[in-house]
Amino acid sequence: MKILPTTCPACNEQLKVKALLCENCHTEIQGAYDLPPLGQLSIDDQLFLLDFIKASGSLKDMAGLLKLSYPTIRNRLDEIIERIKLAESTGKSNKGKNL
Repeated sequence: MKILPTTCPACNEQLKVKALLCENCHTEIQGAYDLPPLGQLSIDDQLFLLDFIKASGSLKDMAGLLKLSYPTIRNRLDEIIERIKLAESTGKSNKGKNL
């Protein structure tokens, strides 16, 4: 399975989606679309959130699973939350712009 890149390998800026394709009927939609906030996170952050959800949101269980301290897990989650907030605020400021 290919993982969707979220940042440019040349300059590290956020990538946009340019085209979507239906493999069934071959309909293609083109434009310049922002990735959703969760899609803008790094693969590591996305995997962390998947594990967090599978752990029913338990930081204690996450600490045991990752063999890290509770405060380390809490800090990691707080950092991801800040990145999500930033992605959401950036997306809101771009909504009225022609892309």
